[in-house]
Amino acid sequence: MGDKPSEDGTGHRARLRTRLFEGGPDALLDHELVEYLLALAIPRRDTKPLAKALLREFGSIGALLSAEPEALVRQGGLSEGAAASIKIAEAAALRLLASRVVGRPALASWTALIDYLRADMAHRSVERVRVLHLNSKNVLIRDELVHEGTIDQAAVYVREVIRRAMDLGSAALILVHNHPSGDPSPSKQDIQLTRAVIDAGRPLGIAVHDHVIVAGEGHVSLRAQGLI
Repeated sequence: MGDKPSEDGTGHRARLRTRLFEGGPDALLDHELVEYLLALAIPRRDTKPLAKALLREFGSIGALLSAEPEALVRQGGLSEGAAASIKIAEAAALRLLASRVVGRPALASWTALIDYLRADMAHRSVERVRVLHLNSKNVLIRDELVHEGTIDQAAVYVREVIRRAMDLGSAALILVHNHPSGDPSPSKQDIQLTRAVIDAGRPLGIAVHDHVIVAGEGHVSLRAQGLI
C-alpha cells in the first residue's frame, strides 16, 4: 500500500495542515483526514494510498474509526501504532460529543445525544444495549452497557435494568441499542423489550422516555414512531 516515502510528502502535509487551520474540519476530504492522521504515526511514508484503501475496506470514515483494533491490523494491514492513531481519534471525537450531553437535560439536548450515540454505536459489528439513567431533572447520571449480542427479553434482564435504576435513584431511562445490519427499523423483539421495561418500571415511578435504535443508515425513536 505504498511503502515508498513521497518525495514532496512534507510539503503536501504542510498544505493539508494549512487548509485544516484556515478552513476547519470541513476543508479536508475524508481520505485527507485519515491520510494526515496516519502520517502522525507513519511519518516517513506516503499515507494517501493507505488512507484511500482503508476507506474502501471499511466503507466510511465512521466505520473505520469504530473498527476494532484487531480488525484494523488484520483487515487494514496497519501496525499497532497506526491502529492506535485511528482509535485515539475516535476516543477524542467521542469525548467531545459526550461533553455536549453530560450534565445537561437529555431531552433538551436530544440532537447532541443522538450525535453522540450514533458516533459511538452506529458502526459496531455486534449489537449492544445501553441504558441511560436520568435524574428527576432528566440530566444524565449514568450511561451503562448492559448487554452485547442478540437483543431479546431473555438476554436483557428487565428486572436487572429496573433494579439498577433503583440502586442509582434513576427517575427515568432511555434504552439504546444498535443494528449492525445498518437498518434502524425496530423488530418485534425491540418493541416487546421496551414495553416490558415500561411495565416493570411504572409501579416504581421509573419512566422510560424512549428506546433509540441507531444504525449506519440513521436512527429510530420508538416514541416518535408511536410504538410506546
